[in-house]
Amino acid sequence: MRICSFLTVLLLSGYLMTAQQTQKPPLHAKNWMAITGKPLAATAGAITFQKGGNAVDAACAMLAATCTMWDVLSWGGETQVLLYNPKTKKVIAINAMGVAPTGATPEFFKSKGYNFPPEFGALAATTPGTPGGICYMLAEYGTLSLKEVLAPAMQLAAGYPIEAQTANSIERGKARIKEWPYSKKVFLTHPGEKREAPEAGEIFIQQDLLNTLTKMVEAEQAALKQKKSRKAAIMAAYDRFYKGDIAREFVRGCREQGGLITMEDLARWKPIEEEPLSVNYKGIDVYKLQQWTQGPVLLQALNILEQKDLKSMGYNSTAYIHTLYQAMNLSFADRDFYYGDPYFPPQEPMKGLLSKEYARHRASLINPLMNGALIGPGDPYPFEGKENPFTELMKFRGFTTDSSTRNFMPAHDNGTASIDQEYMDRLWRGTTSVEAADKEGWVVSITPSGGWIPACIAGNTGVGMSQRMQSFVLDSTLNPFNVVAPGKRPRVTLTPTMALKEGKPYLSFAVQGGDTQDQNLLQFFLNMVEFGMTVQQATEAANINSNQLWLSLGGTKTDDRKPKPGNLLLHDNIPENVRNELKKMGYTLSFDDRTSGPINAIYFDWKHGSFWGGSSNHGEDYGIGW
Repeated sequence: MRICSFLTVLLLSGYLMTAQQTQKPPLHAKNWMAITGKPLAATAGAITFQKGGNAVDAACAMLAATCTMWDVLSWGGETQVLLYNPKTKKVIAINAMGVAPTGATPEFFKSKGYNFPPEFGALAATTPGTPGGICYMLAEYGTLSLKEVLAPAMQLAAGYPIEAQTANSIERGKARIKEWPYSKKVFLTHPGEKREAPEAGEIFIQQDLLNTLTKMVEAEQAALKQKKSRKAAIMAAYDRFYKGDIAREFVRGCREQGGLITMEDLARWKPIEEEPLSVNYKGIDVYKLQQWTQGPVLLQALNILEQKDLKSMGYNSTAYIHTLYQAMNLSFADRDFYYGDPYFPPQEPMKGLLSKEYARHRASLINPLMNGALIGPGDPYPFEGKENPFTELMKFRGFTTDSSTRNFMPAHDNGTASIDQEYMDRLWRGTTSVEAADKEGWVVSITPSGGWIPACIAGNTGVGMSQRMQSFVLDSTLNPFNVVAPGKRPRVTLTPTMALKEGKPYLSFAVQGGDTQDQNLLQFFLNMVEFGMTVQQATEAANINSNQLWLSLGGTKTDDRKPKPGNLLLHDNIPENVRNELKKMGYTLSFDDRTSGPINAIYFDWKHGSFWGGSSNHGEDYGIGW
């Protein structure tokens, strides 16, 4: 009886969660929706819609604005896009991730004493992806000119009142910023004073960046005067950034500060339009970017969780938290070993990893009574009719695919259970997200990043360089698919999501937060689909975070990135009896009033012909609809 009454209470609490008042109101609109990480950047999207632009135009304007405002990214970073095209009724993916430059080899970094490529400075930089991503997306699917779309960002570069979050981040990072002359010139507006960073509300001017954006627009306008097409004119701006005078200054500034990027690296790079990966979860088609991101980990987790009756467990009950944690860990173990750039060998076994049969096998490994602290990657190859070429490597690592002999833990995988602030910063390390939709049916979900503060600016371009090299490994025994090589993309955490139901857009959503991104997006999706929350309630709902994974960001030593088996972050509001039961199941608990990065989302209400917008109560994320 006690167990039954306890479950009843949990189910009731789940019901009450769906009925609760949110801290921020949901957005409603019937014409368009624009949501991103900064209020001024959301306004840039609104301005672009008011000019007559579509959701692609607005998304590009918001992305340009967030880069200019250093919303934990800048113009030298990377862009990951899912886009629904109402004309073809298909979801496409745009891969605007930069690549490792010439000379970026394991031997090079090991010779400098690194266990992973560095976190900061010019050596951490992949080639810029965001300028090319904006130009490609706008040229292929937008309607406005680059001049019109970049106008808000250019006004911001000319001077905007900087908000406290960014200003204080500059102040905290000023010691490192002083190592880089071009960063120091831009960021430290009060050199020699006690506070050298701008003050909140101060007009922050970025003349070098304004010059760079002006040059891109000038290239477009010159091409239009030559009677070039709209698309060709936008790509003329692209060429000036990647092959012209902007590229030359970027490379000069990068190499002056110890970086490796060459003119040939910039000229060879290009964005790629791809087929996204997807699975069907109870009639809903969920789309993610390919395995050069961590996105498929959410798809794998959904396949596993589809085997379970989550609704009957109750939102954030002991059984639900345990099941969710186990499914995520099984998926992340595969991510950490099998994901990498699909354009480089070896070929990742994605067909097997995303098969329902493999998911059933993985789900069978879940012990309903205890945390599976010793779980490792599975063997997806038989599920695509192949033999695993890494059997010996898995044995070397101490992994096994035999569920009856899972009593192992490789010595170098056995992380401690303690959590410190530096570790959590690496786990949560942020980015931003951009969501846009319009009444014509265009939908865009972007998770851009790179070049966050403290950023190393490349010469007099005003462009902060990416720090994404750190997501590569140097040791193939950690992940044979993600070893650094020139021209290769690192396996990144950046992971927008889109879902279709009955062939029509259902949800578009993304979040910031490093390795927690797909953990939080998974729970957001389940909050709506399984527990009936509104889009705003789902963005604010208490999540859990697993630390039983290899960190993708931060830390120069292997020990900095090791998994922490059984370590579980819970929201402060989790009841004492649930906490006690989880401890008995082998979990080490920590608590916070923030257990998710800012989630931004759009829900498509086909019954009423309107949009619902959700934007988390964490951070500065903001949306505008009409």
